[in-house]
Amino acid sequence: MSNLKEIRDQNGNTASPILPEDVKNYLIDIDGTITDDVPNEEPERMVTCEPFPDALEILNKWYDQGHIITFFTSRTEEHREVTENWLNKHNFKYHGLLMGKPRGGNYHWIDNHMVRATKFNGNFTDLIVKKKNIEVFKR
Repeated sequence: MSNLKEIRDQNGNTASPILPEDVKNYLIDIDGTITDDVPNEEPERMVTCEPFPDALEILNKWYDQGHIITFFTSRTEEHREVTENWLNKHNFKYHGLLMGKPRGGNYHWIDNHMVRATKFNGNFTDLIVKKKNIEVFKR
């Protein structure tokens, strides 16, 4: 994993470190994004679903390029073992797995670090830059 850059606030206090500018920290959903949309209520399908080939190829490429890959899923802790086994069986390269993402979509992420969101639209490809309107806090 890449070295974090130390950051100091305006008073010289240590603040949360950041990654180098050329390293992206990807949080990737599992169900409906890298494989079929399998709900927690049907965990037996988690074992047999197949990865989307383009997802496996692109994510492993990003990993090999030095980016951080963390899977962030609405699956619960009771599904951790089957999920890790599935990721490893299909040779996904990753750094971490976060369970228990809130279900239901319509996410609005608020953070003190830069956050970029990309809605999955059915194909994994390299990302391109597009300008869009965003919501920000009023000053």
